[in-house]
Amino acid sequence: VALQPLADRLAVRLKQQTVLHADETPVQQLDPGAGKTKRAYLWAYRSNDLSGGPPIVVFDYQTSRSGNHARAFLQGWQGSLMVDGYGGYKALFGQGVTELGCWAHARRKFFDLHAASNKPHEMAAVALQRIGELYAIEAQAREQSPAERQALRQAEALPRLQALQAWLIQQRQQTTKTSGYGRALDYSIHRWEALSRYAQTGDLPIDNNAAESAIRPIALGRKNWLFTGSERAGRRAAAIQSLLATAKLNGLEPLAWLTATLERLPTWPNSRIDELLPLNSTTAS
Repeated sequence: VALQPLADRLAVRLKQQTVLHADETPVQQLDPGAGKTKRAYLWAYRSNDLSGGPPIVVFDYQTSRSGNHARAFLQGWQGSLMVDGYGGYKALFGQGVTELGCWAHARRKFFDLHAASNKPHEMAAVALQRIGELYAIEAQAREQSPAERQALRQAEALPRLQALQAWLIQQRQQTTKTSGYGRALDYSIHRWEALSRYAQTGDLPIDNNAAESAIRPIALGRKNWLFTGSERAGRRAAAIQSLLATAKLNGLEPLAWLTATLERLPTWPNSRIDELLPLNSTTAS
């Protein structure tokens, strides 16, 4: 309860950024009336590391995977949103929110196909090689400024993307719709505009790995804590996890930050609440 105002303010700070990542993961919640658990979801919203500013992750606990939850959390926000192919986000796009497609998800479709058989899939291997070239460019641009990264992407990534799109369409014309390879091709072809959008800029991400990394500790942790006791407990857990995960992203030791913050909170003026947020002082402003 004491930390909730900080979590709320962290969400406000997150939504001041114009490029965000979003993802969601299931958790179990006790359902006393039924004598068992039911499925709930932690939605994760993560800042974009290429845009500058402090890294922030905010978890939003909800009792379903309905896209209404994403729309409620992002109500009024405008910018570019990096997501996977889940349809719950679709209603956001075209209303001030631009969709960014995740190349890690597109690549995974071909990787799974390539690894599923004793005999590697030749065309899936070609797709993986071509996508790998896009990631090699990103590795080269990692330490560059946005302007330098944009120039490199336009010179190196855009031609490769154009060639890859033509190759995907050609492969699709020769592949049955119901095959695994056809479905892998369709994932990229149908999302091409969103997948290729990053290469036109220097500050948009190529994939949603930042959000997936934020969710990974939740996926590992739930094997230990198993379930939330109630919806209220889930919301409190989400608030605490938002603050501690953000502290780690900012290079702060979570327990040290938490101890110092709880000691200062009772007499701290609300007008200076930003000073208590777990943000590195060099990037917090």
